[in-house]
Amino acid sequence: MNDSSRIDPYALPPDAIQEPPRTLLKALGQIGPGLILAASIVGTGELINTTSLGAKAGFSLLWLILLSCLIKVFVQVELGRYAITHGRTTLAAFDTLPGPRFGTSWLCWLWLFMMLATQAQIAAMEGTVGQAAHMAFPDASSAVASFAGHLSPAFGAFLATRQEHFWATLTTLAAIVLLLSGGYKRLERITTILVALVTLFTVASVLILQWTSFRISVANLKEGMELSVPPMAIALAFSAFGITGVGASELFAYPYWCIEKGYARAVGPRSPDQGWADRARGWTRVMQLDAWFSMVVFTVATIAFYLLGAAVLHPQGLDPKGPEMIPTLSRMYLQPLEGTALAGMRNWTRVGFLLGAWAVLFKTLYVATAANSRLTADFLDLSGVWRQNGVAARDRTVRAFCVIYPILALGLYFAFREPQGLIKIGGIAQSLLLPLIAGATLYLKQRDADNRVSASFLSDILTWVAFFAISAVAMYSTYILLKSFDYTGVRQLLPFSIG
Repeated sequence: MNDSSRIDPYALPPDAIQEPPRTLLKALGQIGPGLILAASIVGTGELINTTSLGAKAGFSLLWLILLSCLIKVFVQVELGRYAITHGRTTLAAFDTLPGPRFGTSWLCWLWLFMMLATQAQIAAMEGTVGQAAHMAFPDASSAVASFAGHLSPAFGAFLATRQEHFWATLTTLAAIVLLLSGGYKRLERITTILVALVTLFTVASVLILQWTSFRISVANLKEGMELSVPPMAIALAFSAFGITGVGASELFAYPYWCIEKGYARAVGPRSPDQGWADRARGWTRVMQLDAWFSMVVFTVATIAFYLLGAAVLHPQGLDPKGPEMIPTLSRMYLQPLEGTALAGMRNWTRVGFLLGAWAVLFKTLYVATAANSRLTADFLDLSGVWRQNGVAARDRTVRAFCVIYPILALGLYFAFREPQGLIKIGGIAQSLLLPLIAGATLYLKQRDADNRVSASFLSDILTWVAFFAISAVAMYSTYILLKSFDYTGVRQLLPFSIG
């Protein structure tokens, strides 16, 4: 198929112009990008990092999780508005920023470094999915190791001690096949179903706690709203702020999903006529509905994961990490049922947890890889490293990275085999970039302002509040991390004395 016979979702042809929906029901029928984002958000950050934060800090950081989920959406909405009214992807918009350029803007390069760091999170997803599958099918894991032993005794012995490796590899290959077989519409359908199932299961698990010895009291929730940060949880809290809610990766990706959904195409190329302004305002309202609806979904799921960690794991001093991560997390769902009238549900709950863990992590692997591959193709074109001459060429580049990134992440997991540590690396990288994204968004908003489609005064104020809040958390957390860093190893490498 040649380029001329393909629909380019990033083009703005006049014949694609469409009037926005006029009723709430019809507008709800046009949402979708935010649910794809929610599929990416409700993943490792929630199942692993958020529960670990609850396990370490108890209920005391509930306020931070709520803030993280809410505050960054204002920046997300402004990036979506810019994409709809200017028809530009995130990297294309940031490529117009002033400052150093090495083929493309400095912020585009920072995105690349952050994205490569977040492959550590993808690695954690693949490894943790492997752990969940091994728990679900231990006999199959043993059979695979035994079969491998007949082919090579050394390889069989290796798999016998790392049985999640087989399942992680199988999951990675399944994700690659699915990524290569469909585009935006399939992505939206799959992620919507998985987000709904995971959210319902996790919320139900929290509600069940109220009939067990791990019930959550009003005092617990009150403690969670006292603005404090336990010293031992600062590093994890910083990472959680970067991952939970809309992280830096999701902020970069959201405009791409808005464009592929067709919001910018429906508005059409920028024009001084009133019809364009009316369409732009109408489709921007749809995008805002999409963003805030998804915020409710991922906030409910995130809070549910945090409460499970705080209520069940924290009192027992349990911290999900390493090869025992999934078994520890499974106790969070199963242990509250012991000795209660709900004990008969343990087997069903175990199956539900393992399927839920697989769904949470697989969909995040799927969505994150799809987004990273699109942004990489865009980056390579903008930087001049690998020009994408037409829609078919861009599709080939996207498909290539849909293979490269999952395999790269799988190699990282095999090398380190520590999901929680890998997640922290990606979370901190995202947290450091969040203030720059928020600042760049405000700069573009002011520089390219169009009063016909600009945000309300209240929205402007809240976007600035988001910028200052994000910056304050990032700077304070960076200071604490540097202050607590052990410089002993660095001193030993230097030929002179420091400090």
